[in-house]
Amino acid sequence: MARVGINPARGQVSSYRPARVTVVMITYIPDLSGYFEQRLQVLQLVIASLQQHTKLPHDVMVFDNGSCSQVVDYLQDLHQAGQIDYLLLSQQNIGKIGAFRIAFSAAPGEIVAYNDDDVFFYPDWLEAHLDVLESFSTAGLVSGLPVRDAARHAHRSLDELVAQGAPGISITRQRRIPDEWEADWAVSTGRDPQAHLQATQDHLDLVLEIANSNGSGSVEAIGSANHFQFVAYKRVLLQALPVQWSGKLMGQMVEFDEAVDSLGYLRLSTTQRYTRHIGNLLSPAILQEAQDLDLQTPSSPGFAQRHGAAAKKHWLLRIPGARHILVATYKRLFDVLYR
Repeated sequence: MARVGINPARGQVSSYRPARVTVVMITYIPDLSGYFEQRLQVLQLVIASLQQHTKLPHDVMVFDNGSCSQVVDYLQDLHQAGQIDYLLLSQQNIGKIGAFRIAFSAAPGEIVAYNDDDVFFYPDWLEAHLDVLESFSTAGLVSGLPVRDAARHAHRSLDELVAQGAPGISITRQRRIPDEWEADWAVSTGRDPQAHLQATQDHLDLVLEIANSNGSGSVEAIGSANHFQFVAYKRVLLQALPVQWSGKLMGQMVEFDEAVDSLGYLRLSTTQRYTRHIGNLLSPAILQEAQDLDLQTPSSPGFAQRHGAAAKKHWLLRIPGARHILVATYKRLFDVLYR
């Protein structure tokens, strides 16, 4: 006999339709000691800010790049609770670009909103990114945190725009990015903030302005983008990714930026700070910001239960040996119904 019973899905039609935007996050926390001691708490706060501050329709995809069991358990709890739509688990770290290749190809949305697992989200972040992406016809990557260092490479397309001009776009050079944001970014990436500010004290930011497509006001952007967080059309990302696997666990991100640039797409940021890089520590400053935004933090009562860190199994599964009995019962019921 080739078949027993009828597949219950036969003839059924799913009501699910992918959202236009897929939020893609790559996680890599191999253990919870040393450099990674607070990284699970950082991830929990990141996801809390993403959940509270993303109002537009979206799907969430997480690619775990070989994290430890505690992190994988946490992500699986979120997936089971419906807070992650797609969860991809890799048994080993295949590198960031390798994870990009798999996750971006799998993302069902027309637009990918990517972030590393240590990026904090502010209210209205996605709306602001889409304003820039949709207003500038050659926008490639749009980031929510303008960083001056990120404008030092992959700027050929911007240079051509400045030299040739474009209808409806005004271009100026200003000291637009606040030093406070630059200092915060330097601290989160392990740099000396004073040395960073000193090194960039004469830098002017390239500011682009275009009339809003809906005819109301205008949209501004800064000529710079980072690769730890960005929003882009999926088709652009797939064109920019390398064809060959390199095997490198880190690096290749500058080459990725350059590939976007060489395709003729602009690397831009919002003029306001809509995302913030945290790094591997929950600083008093970021905890205070979370509190000001009425976000629960990992030290708040009930945070772990709300965000999946200590999600409980069904009471039946907490009985020793219950899973074995339930599976056997299920098999017996199947036999009764279909054999």
